[in-house]
This record gives sequence, structure tokens and C-alpha cells, in this order.
Amino acid sequence: MRIAMIAALCAGVAGCVSSPADYGASLSQQDPKWASPGCQQARAAAADYAQREKDHPGWGFGVLLGPYSMGMVAAVKEHEKQQRRLLARQMHLQCSSQKLPKELDFDPAIYAPKKEHYP
Repeated sequence: MRIAMIAALCAGVAGCVSSPADYGASLSQQDPKWASPGCQQARAAAADYAQREKDHPGWGFGVLLGPYSMGMVAAVKEHEKQQRRLLARQMHLQCSSQKLPKELDFDPAIYAPKKEHYP
């Protein structure tokens, strides 16, 4: 029962956010912003992120550590989802003159790391 709940939670957390490189490929190359240096940097950052995602251990890492690591794996997947959304948003702002799509229209400060103040 517990394992089923953990698996359902992990599946929900993983989400379905496309990779920033795929999102960049879907943008119009006819847009005047496409050839800008900011867009080139955003596309390079998306390609680097896609390569880093392929290189890390992913879900297999949690299987090796046992059922107690599923929370850690879920947190990593959530962080990856947030990073994909941030990179896709940045790419849209740098490479497209169109209005932000609804799924990318959010305050990027909500994903900013919080500074902890320890006593």
C-alpha cells in the first residue's frame, strides 16, 4: 500500500514538461529575435541542460538505494521540471516576439532558491 502511494506521488511529481531544446525547436525561426545573441545563448543553455539530463542517473539511482530514496528522487524530478520550465520561459522571452504561452506565464521568483537564515 505504501509503495503504491509513493509510486503514484512520484509519477505525479515527474510531470510532463517538454525539454527546453524541444521547445526552442518549436519556435519560429522567422522571428526577428531568433538570430539575436540572447536567443543563441538561450538555445545553447537548453542544449547543455538536455545533455546534462541525459548524463545523470535518473530513476535508476533511486532503485539502487531502495524504497527510502524515492522521496529524494521525487525531489530531484521536481527540481528538473522547474528548471525545464525556467529554461523554456527564458528561451521564449529571448527568441520569440509572441506573447508568453499560459504554461510559461508565471513569476520566475517562485523557483528562485530561498536563502536560509540560521540562528
